[in-house]
Amino acid sequence: MNPVLLIDFGSTYTKLTAVDIDRESILGTSQAYSTVQTDINDGLQEGLKLLEEQTGPTVYNETYACSSAAGGLRMITSGLVPDLTSKAAKMASLGAGAKMLNVYSFELTEEDIEEIRNADPDIILLVGGTDGGNQECIIHNSKMLAALPKKYPIIIAGNRTAAKQCAEHLEGFETFVSENVMPALGTLNVKPAQDRIRDLFLRRIVQAKGLSRTAELLTGIIMPTPAAVLQAMELLARGCEGEEGIGELIAVDVGGATTDVYSIAAGLPANDATFYKGLPEPYAKRTVEGDIGMRYSIHGIVEAAGDMRICQLSGLPSERIEELADRLSKNPDIVSNGDEELEALDYALASMAIETAVARHAGTIEETYTIMGKTYIQEGKDLRDVSRVILTGGSLIHTKRTAEIASHALYSVSNPMSLRPVAADIRIDRNYIVAAMGLLSTHYPEIALRIMKKELENNGREK
Repeated sequence: MNPVLLIDFGSTYTKLTAVDIDRESILGTSQAYSTVQTDINDGLQEGLKLLEEQTGPTVYNETYACSSAAGGLRMITSGLVPDLTSKAAKMASLGAGAKMLNVYSFELTEEDIEEIRNADPDIILLVGGTDGGNQECIIHNSKMLAALPKKYPIIIAGNRTAAKQCAEHLEGFETFVSENVMPALGTLNVKPAQDRIRDLFLRRIVQAKGLSRTAELLTGIIMPTPAAVLQAMELLARGCEGEEGIGELIAVDVGGATTDVYSIAAGLPANDATFYKGLPEPYAKRTVEGDIGMRYSIHGIVEAAGDMRICQLSGLPSERIEELADRLSKNPDIVSNGDEELEALDYALASMAIETAVARHAGTIEETYTIMGKTYIQEGKDLRDVSRVILTGGSLIHTKRTAEIASHALYSVSNPMSLRPVAADIRIDRNYIVAAMGLLSTHYPEIALRIMKKELENNGREK
């Protein structure tokens, strides 16, 4: 036996997965409440005790971890044009596993700097201008950021001609110059910036999140949990040398604080009568809805869906929904445990979290007329032909109404312009292993892929 331990420090729960590399199988899984307010290691130790009840005393040969606890990797980006360099910076940040606090466009103001100071991000990504293009905006913004009292790590990934001058203005900050996220108009180059973000998370942010005290337990890699999930989903879709993937897919992770959506798909226009508008979307795309979550961000779901829709789905009166939402947001560790009201509310919340998040993630299409006749304009990804949806998150794993909840990820006549999947095979990550498999794939991609395929086939089919 060759046991490996995989840890996911979540905002609400710490999840542990034990894997036997030799047998390519899961030895056990457990979860415990993430004790972020006191010492995150307390929750880890509780999770280890629960895991040992399944596996027996085990000495792990390797241990890897990811984390979204204590707010996860919190970032702010500043760019030039909202639909171009600012959007490219946002894509780079989200793909690296960050939670976006704000995205600024054009020249920063004193009010913007005050907002950034109050937001207190972990990292700032400064971009703007194509190579050989506009320099004034990114240089102005570097001067403005230099006035921040706290010396945040700042990644400069804009016009390469201006990068050195920006770094000089930010003397005293820990600055990193990376390749331009948009070196030419309409051309994305986000990977170098993403690599730098992840490197910073490893070297600096982990200490700030209280995870450094687990260093003696870990073999090596720590990454943001969303980055681990994205890595797992891309592996599941594409496959790797020696093992085929399952093809294009969407994954939705409904958490306590956020709802993340991942699409591993081209999403190109379906025919010659459809024209694409805006920046090209990455094949492996992640979006995160920071206002949509089952506990910490419960009020965001109610606000996005509307009070009437939550009442309709849950069967509860508006006043009771408000009471329960207040209670759950203040006590995020509460689970329904057979409470009919809480189960009804959680069903409504999870349904609307998925519907809202997938609709925001997917592209849109609109009909227009030209001298050539009727045509269509597409923005974002066309996901209508994607036939696989992977769902994860405690609210989806433990409910008996998963199929009903999952249906809200699909196309609806009530929102006909949304390019969501028309029909899909729904699979549930019932043992909460997706992030763990992303971690495992950094060293054992074939094994991670085979375990995911087996788990989603045997345990993940909707019942």
